[in-house]
Amino acid sequence: MLPQQVIATKRDGCTLSPAQIAEFVGGLVAGPERGWSDAQAAALAMAVLCRGMNAGETVALTHAMASSGRVLDWRAEGFDGPALDKHSTGGVGDKVSLMLAPLLAEAGADAGVIVPMVSGRGLGHTGGTLDKLEALPGYATTPPHDVLRRALRVAGCAIVGASADVAPADRRLYAIRDVTATVESVPLITASILSKKLAAGLHGLVLDVKVGSGAMMRSLPEARLLARSLVDVAAGAGLPARALITDMDRVLGLTAGNALEVQEAIDFLSGDAREPRLLELTLTLAAHALHVGGVAADLQRARQRAEAALAGGGAAERFARMVAALGGPADVLRAPRLATAPVRRDVVASRAGWVRRVDVRALGLVVVALGGGRRHGGEPVDPRVGLTQLAVPGQRLASGEPLARVHAADASAAESVADAVAGAFELDETAPEAPTPVVHEVVPGRGTERATSAPQSRP
Repeated sequence: MLPQQVIATKRDGCTLSPAQIAEFVGGLVAGPERGWSDAQAAALAMAVLCRGMNAGETVALTHAMASSGRVLDWRAEGFDGPALDKHSTGGVGDKVSLMLAPLLAEAGADAGVIVPMVSGRGLGHTGGTLDKLEALPGYATTPPHDVLRRALRVAGCAIVGASADVAPADRRLYAIRDVTATVESVPLITASILSKKLAAGLHGLVLDVKVGSGAMMRSLPEARLLARSLVDVAAGAGLPARALITDMDRVLGLTAGNALEVQEAIDFLSGDAREPRLLELTLTLAAHALHVGGVAADLQRARQRAEAALAGGGAAERFARMVAALGGPADVLRAPRLATAPVRRDVVASRAGWVRRVDVRALGLVVVALGGGRRHGGEPVDPRVGLTQLAVPGQRLASGEPLARVHAADASAAESVADAVAGAFELDETAPEAPTPVVHEVVPGRGTERATSAPQSRP
């Protein structure tokens, strides 16, 4: 069928058939010379953004994109346990994947759990897990398949990027969406995320949907819509999944910036420092992943498994084995060989007050401006730069106390972002209300009536 016929169907608000969706995905893979042109793909993406897709269409698109390249089968490669993973919609200071992958592998070791975690790079103001890991000298984020398989054998987990032959239709479509103002389409976001996860051969998935000033979704209704789409389409595609809606109205953890976040993750795993909200989110995600994957009969037992894996040091050792297996430092827990920025400057409060609000997006953009993210494709990332000692909502500051510490390549770069850092913090004379929990809601998979409030065992 002609591309323009498929485009017109969605333009007119009609439902695309599985055959039409397969035609579109096949055209993406064939390329602009033999298949769909960039203009035609962009036109359909815009039609989907404006007209939407129902659940059946989104499931069909997800399946077609997952099947557009290689689909991994870990059981066929000799791994008997479930393959589990987590996906986050992105935030500032979100280094959870670095701790969660080895934590799941350790907590589910007796069940043969593996964590082939397919991660991405920074996008806009949000950091990327692959950029963080590349702060470790020698770490291979796109290893050959035999190296990936060996890392899973040795450590039970491997955090890598998607290879070129995994969901290639999504790779092309995302590049087109990125430059045509169609990124925000919920069906296209859903299909993009889940197609890569299905192609990775997963048996269980937990989704971290961020909401707040530093997230793609600014409001709870927006986050709920995306979370529900993700779990429903995952169920329709045969992948057990659960979504957590989590807070991004403050930087997650104590740092923002690639090498700085890797060091925080190492300190977390080693037990040297564990910021309470980061600890709570990591353990909660781990419990839900173990439960969804059938490793634990209920959330309480799943949580106990995760806590024991962290407290006993097993998760830290698995992280070290993963890093070494993928070419990174051989003794990363004690000698990570992370580069440090030559300039450090504190940005201080101009007056006393309570931190009432933080513009997390603005702080993410500061990290990008320092060189810790990309302003355009292909731009190199400086792993050294970022922010530490960040003041948090509810904190009382005296005049002259630090709002944040800037780590920069030179003095002029530190000076250039000082006003933006200061402007991201809103101080008030009165104490704000109690801070919001790090987990707002749990959106269960199909079979449960509605989202539930998430219990918090720690602040």
